[in-house]
Amino acid sequence: MRQWRLIYDAPFAGRYNMARDEAILQAVGAGRALPTLRLYAWDPPCISLGYGQKASDVDFSRAAALGWDVVRRPTGGRAILHTDELTYSVALPAGDTIAAGDVVESYRRLSRALVAGLEKLGVRPQADRRAEGVKDSGPVCFEMPSHYEITVGGRKLIGSAQVRRQEGILQHGSLPLCGDLGRINDALVYPDETARESAKPQVRARAATLEEALRTPDIAASLREEKEISWRAVAEAMVVGFAETFEIVFERGELSDTEQAAAERLAVDVYGSEAYTRRR
Repeated sequence: MRQWRLIYDAPFAGRYNMARDEAILQAVGAGRALPTLRLYAWDPPCISLGYGQKASDVDFSRAAALGWDVVRRPTGGRAILHTDELTYSVALPAGDTIAAGDVVESYRRLSRALVAGLEKLGVRPQADRRAEGVKDSGPVCFEMPSHYEITVGGRKLIGSAQVRRQEGILQHGSLPLCGDLGRINDALVYPDETARESAKPQVRARAATLEEALRTPDIAASLREEKEISWRAVAEAMVVGFAETFEIVFERGELSDTEQAAAERLAVDVYGSEAYTRRR
């Protein structure tokens, strides 16, 4: 049986969430902490940009007016609005067999656990390799599934991203629980308001919340009524999915003092830095 640390974390601002994920990766990679599954939320709402994404995709003034933070992730991909969601992160040392191979191979392995967790909630998701020749377009992560990301009824349900460092890998992802996924467009850059409003239906058509997934026709009405979509209920289902898929024994934990200190530094020097957020 594998031994992992499990962290149910409090909601944090975006810079602290990204800093905590990176501090955990550093500790896990150095052998100071067990492989870690962290489950968390965001307060206030936050748009996260992929590591290589252009900052000019975001209208920072509109985001501020809405009360939303903006942060740049250490991982790739496109913009995500983090609100009304469960976020997961997995930190593994480089030698872990789940991390073996390339990004696509490890995505495939980790997607099995995510699918298992969703199945505990009554969802029937898919996680397939993306068709060759399909290219990403647009600034929004949930507009296009990547390899082995989770979909339901052809709509993206979990958006994940990964960074691979010498010491290990960090993968984190967003599972929207409810709400309007088209809201992200309110803080992105468009030539005019007509273009902004026209973009919202496209996001809604290509992405789904868990609440919507539980309302699909192939789920019995009685099952839908019984399912709870509270953050805690979803988090516990995901823990079971990981435990059963990878035969994990979880040890409940928190960040160590060393991790906490590292996270506080990273939150100021990196993820809270305007220069880093707007670096591209």
